[in-house]
Amino acid sequence: MRDTQSLAAQPSPTTPSSAPTEERVQRSLFGEILDWMLVPLLLLWPISIAITYVVAKSIANQPFDQALDDSVTVLSQQVSEVNGKVVTRLTNPSRDFLRADDVDNVYYLITGPHGEYVDGDRDMHLPVTEEDPLHPGTVRFWDSSVHGTDVRIAYTYVDLRNAIDANVAAGKKEPPRLALVQVGETLEKRARLANEIIKGVILPQFLILPIALALIWFALSRGLSPLSELQQRIRARRPDDLSPIDSGQVPEEISPLVRSLNDMLSRLSLSIQTQKRFIADAAHQMKTPLAGMRMQSELALRQTSHHDIHRSLEQLAKSSESATRLVNQLLSLARAENQSQESAPFVQADLSEFARAVVQDWVQASFTQRIDFGFEQADQALPVLCNPLMLRELLGNLIDNALHYTPVEGRVTVRVRGDGVANSAAGLAILEVEDTGAGIPPAERDHVFQRFYRILGSGGGNGSGLGLAIVREIAQQHAAEVTISYNPRSTDPELPGSLFRVSFRLLENPVSESNTDFH
Repeated sequence: MRDTQSLAAQPSPTTPSSAPTEERVQRSLFGEILDWMLVPLLLLWPISIAITYVVAKSIANQPFDQALDDSVTVLSQQVSEVNGKVVTRLTNPSRDFLRADDVDNVYYLITGPHGEYVDGDRDMHLPVTEEDPLHPGTVRFWDSSVHGTDVRIAYTYVDLRNAIDANVAAGKKEPPRLALVQVGETLEKRARLANEIIKGVILPQFLILPIALALIWFALSRGLSPLSELQQRIRARRPDDLSPIDSGQVPEEISPLVRSLNDMLSRLSLSIQTQKRFIADAAHQMKTPLAGMRMQSELALRQTSHHDIHRSLEQLAKSSESATRLVNQLLSLARAENQSQESAPFVQADLSEFARAVVQDWVQASFTQRIDFGFEQADQALPVLCNPLMLRELLGNLIDNALHYTPVEGRVTVRVRGDGVANSAAGLAILEVEDTGAGIPPAERDHVFQRFYRILGSGGGNGSGLGLAIVREIAQQHAAEVTISYNPRSTDPELPGSLFRVSFRLLENPVSESNTDFH
């Protein structure tokens, strides 16, 4: 072997710990939509009741406040000053009329300019003194209590001066003489009216709410019915029916799901067709070596000559070797076609070191076939992302193909080199396998990657025609490009040789060390 180098010891790979599978709880789309609709509705309902109660109290206060306003205005007109003393012109029937209420208790209080009692209920409290005193005749309201019961009070101030005295006092800037008049009543009628308003609003809601829930339930069931119809259509299909689902019969929101399902069905159909074709091809190809083995074994049983038996057993061994090779390559092709990054994650590897490790496994085979087998290593590290098992299969098939079709005393060279700028998107890591065999004509180069395809008259009768199909499948999984040309270093026009070139993309940001075990 030419250009052999000692391999540096590589660290053993670390086995990533598998994360524990989280248990998923199946959720109902119908229930989730119903929850998102009902929960806000049930939360807003008590809030609407509270707002309605506040509004009802405000509405109930308005007519009764107006009645208090009228009462305090009429009462203030009965207050005057006689000989410096505040008096009222209220008669007993007037007082009885003022207090005439069969529901609420009505209270009134009149006090003089200095807070002295004039008439009414002494238990009523005086309003809080304001920084901006009221003008005479202006009515205001405040809430207080009498005998421990809440009351609503209207009050106003009465100017005790006549018009002439008021004008003179205003010219002299004297403060006015004001008497306070208050009229209050308890809140029973207001509470009753507010409750009636609440009942008038809430009771219909109690009737409307169940109807709304029933309508929501019906609307959701109706809206989700296309999902049930789609489910029934899928269940009614035959197991072998992988035709696309008609997306025109589903709502717009489900169309992306149906399109994704159709894409999956298309890929599944292609995968099944590939498997069927693979099984058919494998069955067809296995007939020849199995038939040969059976024929040779029957022939050996009929032979009596030791020489003839030995020759039949040699042919049986060759047929067994051919069948074993075919089965191994069929398994490799099946594994390559079903490999994915999810089942076997890609790792970083130095392509040059990786190729050197694989080449060493084929040195003994090259000695047996008396072929000059060499390796040319790159000057720098060429980090690529790969599946080591599949990449080893790719290079092994290229080497096996080169050794198989190269005559005795020929040359096979494995070469790794870089092309472009390392650590950039434009950089390439190139793996080449060249030989000095018969070569592959340009017209046949696209066909040799097909399964079980062999060039007539190419020699190598025990080939299976699967090696290059495996190479192409693995290269596609690694986003690599495979090309074939004549060997530019061949000097024999009768044996132009072949050059297989596989171009990988270099990693843009490789890690400083790789833990890939090449063995």
